[in-house]
Amino acid sequence: MKLFITIVSLFITTTVLAQKVYSVEYASQADIKVFVVDYESQADLSVFKVDYSSQAGKNNGKWFFVEYASQADKKIFFTAYASQADVLIYFVEYSSQAKWRKKEKLHLFY
Repeated sequence: MKLFITIVSLFITTTVLAQKVYSVEYASQADIKVFVVDYESQADLSVFKVDYSSQAGKNNGKWFFVEYASQADKKIFFTAYASQADVLIYFVEYSSQAKWRKKEKLHLFY
């Protein structure tokens, strides 16, 4: 029972976080390694870059890039090859297009 309560509490706590990300210089500094694919159909996550931190989503692909690593919820590294990445992303033009395409990798951003 305690384990269940802990898991539920953790889930509730983490789902309220906005997706503020910071792009690091080295893979070893990153929480998650990402690769930008050429086509949306190849992506695990369709990402829309928002203009303000208040517009950032709750693990739904709406990202705000922060200026400092200490402000970020997740630090990401852009890889040179898809095989090096934890998550494949595609940048979309409209906010309504941001979403997880493959939900099995959703946990990486919690």
